[in-house]
Amino acid sequence: MAYLQIAIDGPAGSGKSTVAKEISKRLGITYLDTGAMYRAVTLEALNHKVDLHNPEALKKIVNQMDLNMTVSKLYVNNIDVTDAIRTPEVTRNVSVVSMDAYVRSEMVKMQQKIALGQAVIMDGRDIGTVVLPNATYKFFLVADPTERAKRRLLELKAKGFEATLEALVEEIILRDELDSNREISPLKKAEDAIEVDTTSYTIEEVVVLILDYVKGVRK
Repeated sequence: MAYLQIAIDGPAGSGKSTVAKEISKRLGITYLDTGAMYRAVTLEALNHKVDLHNPEALKKIVNQMDLNMTVSKLYVNNIDVTDAIRTPEVTRNVSVVSMDAYVRSEMVKMQQKIALGQAVIMDGRDIGTVVLPNATYKFFLVADPTERAKRRLLELKAKGFEATLEALVEEIILRDELDSNREISPLKKAEDAIEVDTTSYTIEEVVVLILDYVKGVRK
């Protein structure tokens, strides 16, 4: 039996997670924020003060992690890290950790296992190209770096963190470079993915557009 699989990829701040969560609610299917998984590894590595460029150290971190996700929570070794993985420090370092071959291999295995036997929507950077290469629908969201930085700034302020728009623009551009140029599973638009520029769209408009494709209203 074939299950509905929706892959949403794109750079940081393009609206992937917010859009994917809303679509999962409207379609009643499982949502998986794959980026949260890499953030969890990054948080653990930072907490244990290991060298983020050391493959053996990261491998040890991954092998000692018990990662569990629910609809709204993420737990590492039975500790709720839902908020902790969203700190600026984790955000600054997650691209480096995501470049590690072992980290990616283990996370992809987990993601593909979750997708077995159920309808899912996943967002990330390599969903349509690596995790779910045969997904029913693939979308690639993009947006102007300044607009993405503005969205990030609002999120940080809402959580009580201080930041400047200029610094966030630089951070986002750097993350794009790291994610796009890594050797393993780089940020890349799948050949059969539909590209959506969310710069001037509201979340609702992007959700409706994607649902139109899924429902066959758009082709």
